[in-house]
Amino acid sequence: MASVVGLLEQRELAARRRVDGLREEADRIQAELAAAEQEWQEWAIARRRVDTVLAPDSGSTADTEVTPEPRDADASPAPRAAAKPKSQVPVWSEGLAWSVLSADYQRILQTLADRNRLHQGPLTCQEMAAAFGMDPVPARVEALRSKAKRLVARGWLAEPAAGRFTLAKHVAGPGGGS
Repeated sequence: MASVVGLLEQRELAARRRVDGLREEADRIQAELAAAEQEWQEWAIARRRVDTVLAPDSGSTADTEVTPEPRDADASPAPRAAAKPKSQVPVWSEGLAWSVLSADYQRILQTLADRNRLHQGPLTCQEMAAAFGMDPVPARVEALRSKAKRLVARGWLAEPAAGRFTLAKHVAGPGGGS
């Protein structure tokens, strides 16, 4: 009759071998996933660049930025005149309407415009997430922060204190840019 300790050692060894095998398989799958994601991103970038070159208003792209988002790789391009999700964020200029921005960016501007109108001051991204009815979890807050920082860089918003955003002084309501 085998000892209890001997049986336990056999079971432990079998479990360790299974764990090692699963770890190897997980590492292989992670490497394969990383390679597939990289290829997907490259194809999405290539498609966006071709869209930019073939667009009827293919002027200078130095003042615009395309949000890198590989999830829209399978979406068909929308007409250039309409604001679309994951669209370009133009540099603010006199008379530029908010409608050139995607709905997410317009929502940020509208919330900050309402706060300015009520003299409530700057807003943090965590407060924005709560105002939009989102759970203020780090992923959502960071997505809003990225959008807000992009709007600051393009002249639509100001950041008077680190992490606190308000409309830029020259940006007015949704109808026009002054």
